[in-house]
Amino acid sequence: MSRRDVAWPLQLAVAVVVVVVVVAGIWVSGGVITNDFGLSMALTAVWMGIAAVACLAIAWRRPALRVPVLGAYLLTAVVVGAYLGRSTLIDDEVNERVVKVTPPAPDGASRDAAERPRNVLLGRGSFESVAHPAEGTATTIRTAAGARVLTLTNFEVDNGPDLRLYLVAGPARDESEVDDFEDLGALKGNKGNQQYELPRGLDLERYSTVVIWCRAFSVNFARAPLT
Repeated sequence: MSRRDVAWPLQLAVAVVVVVVVVAGIWVSGGVITNDFGLSMALTAVWMGIAAVACLAIAWRRPALRVPVLGAYLLTAVVVGAYLGRSTLIDDEVNERVVKVTPPAPDGASRDAAERPRNVLLGRGSFESVAHPAEGTATTIRTAAGARVLTLTNFEVDNGPDLRLYLVAGPARDESEVDDFEDLGALKGNKGNQQYELPRGLDLERYSTVVIWCRAFSVNFARAPLT
């Protein structure tokens, strides 16, 4: 069978199937089977090897599908490798203007000054390493306007793929303790000052530990218990 014997819609469909299967395998091997980062990387490498052998076998048995099968595998490997490499080796630094706690009015201040709305401290904690080194301060604040925010200041953690900012119920000392959480969205940067809006009605007495979570590989990078 020659390549021209296979219609292009079928070739395209085969290429899409290869991409979907390879990406699904990366997700399962890297993020579902285990929460251990080293083992996740090893399983991902094993999966990519198995997928490569399978694609080579298909290309050998069906020469007409050689280009879509091998091309789709190589493209997926390059894109995934570039994404993982970029997110691991290159820092994302942000420097937002963040809300700061307003100190109470000094003794002897006027009644108006004492009653003036201010930014009130709700909780604060220092980051500590879980799977990766981290430093900085996490602070929850109720603003003078009535909103609640979480700020990260003097913050730094190792970069990684698909990092999220969670507020977790419980101490979150390892991955097994990150099961009840509020996802505040993608981490804006692995370095620098940044601010996040907190959902209305979120119970900060319950969700009291800030966690930097790698969703791609289910890894707890760092935590900051709020007090």
